[in-house]
Amino acid sequence: MLRAENLSVERGGKVVLKDINLMLKPGEMLGVLGPNGAGKSTLLGALSGELKTQQVWLDDTLLAQWNAAQRAKRLAVLAQSSTLSFAFKVQEVVAMGRLPHDSGQQRDTEIIRAALEAADVIHLLDRSYLALSGGERQRVHLARVLAQLWPGEGGQSLLLDEPTSMLDPLHQHTTLHAVREFANRGAAVLVILHDLNLAARYCDRVLLLESGRPYALGTPEAVLVPEALKAVFGLEVLVQAHPERGHPLIIAR
Repeated sequence: MLRAENLSVERGGKVVLKDINLMLKPGEMLGVLGPNGAGKSTLLGALSGELKTQQVWLDDTLLAQWNAAQRAKRLAVLAQSSTLSFAFKVQEVVAMGRLPHDSGQQRDTEIIRAALEAADVIHLLDRSYLALSGGERQRVHLARVLAQLWPGEGGQSLLLDEPTSMLDPLHQHTTLHAVREFANRGAAVLVILHDLNLAARYCDRVLLLESGRPYALGTPEAVLVPEALKAVFGLEVLVQAHPERGHPLIIAR
């Protein structure tokens, strides 16, 4: 289980993240929200091991003490921008997610196809990665990290930094539905989002960051309230229950 205990991060003598206590729960999708500069990507960097700290743990061992091969079987990360400069086929890019494993070619092929289908890029499997649009590339990299942990189970953590930023509305939902299904199979998921309504729709809990500090952590119903959104984003909103699903529906005034 991935957790942060009293996590603080300094950059250039400035505290950019402070007093973060967080545990990613199996089967849960945790959304991280906040304005630009709030510390969202720094938090993901610390939780992924990209930033070396002594305050992030995987099970009962400091994350920094796990070797790369062990960690890759338990933790997958989709960065905000993932680029490749070689003309790999899409299925070859997704196959990179299977490198930490020794599951055999047949099983890997099955997993790669399943991940491509989950990310709605199965029709691109033989295309050159370099010929894809930005949104298509983003979905291919989603398939890659899904393949890395496929099919998703307790003890695994998936960290996603704005996975819907380049996507049209349909594929925003396709992507988050795939991630939601991954969590439903037992994995713990943390996803950084800017869209409040997508967070309300798909996340079990929401962490609201302000200037590197936690402003609120709880269910969407408890956190995505007008007072908190005004304080953190400076945004005047109405919050109503979705007429069909019941989750909060945020409407800018």
